[in-house]
Amino acid sequence: MHGRLVYGDAAALAETYAVYGGLVRRIALRVTRSPAAVEDIAQEVFTELWCRPYAFDARRGSLRTWLSMLAHRRAVDWVRHEARHRKAAPADDSALDTLPDAAPGPDETVMDRERSLLLHSALAELPPSQREVVHLAYFAGRTYREAAAELGIPEGTAKTRLRTALRRLAETLADPPEPSLGRGA
Repeated sequence: MHGRLVYGDAAALAETYAVYGGLVRRIALRVTRSPAAVEDIAQEVFTELWCRPYAFDARRGSLRTWLSMLAHRRAVDWVRHEARHRKAAPADDSALDTLPDAAPGPDETVMDRERSLLLHSALAELPPSQREVVHLAYFAGRTYREAAAELGIPEGTAKTRLRTALRRLAETLADPPEPSLGRGA
């Protein structure tokens, strides 16, 4: 997902929000104790990711960890700001129970597995030279420049291979086969 954000893919931001939005909101609520602040903080966190995707470094931790840290920092900043302007309100933990759990249900888990299988099949169909660049950029967290250096190829070649591979993957995954939900019935 992160590699797609670097290329300005709005769908990747939506996917990231769908996966981590609940986590970011729960952290914001736990720190601020203010349901009113939760959405503002979540918006700030995901705006930061969208505007500065290079600020995340996969070598230093996972995207989940980075977003959690960013949410916590923004929430602490909000609390400090509020404390300066008015007396802190008493804590109300009951609001924590109103946020939905971000854990996927059984249906979502099955669909995620199906999507993962489709992606791996589509990746296997790529030529090895394109598959190497995709692996480095999306699974190893490298930029196309870093991938080029690691593979010993010109940057333009790495970028072209990556674009071509992403185009092929998009075409392959655009119209996936219907999942076989009736198996065993």
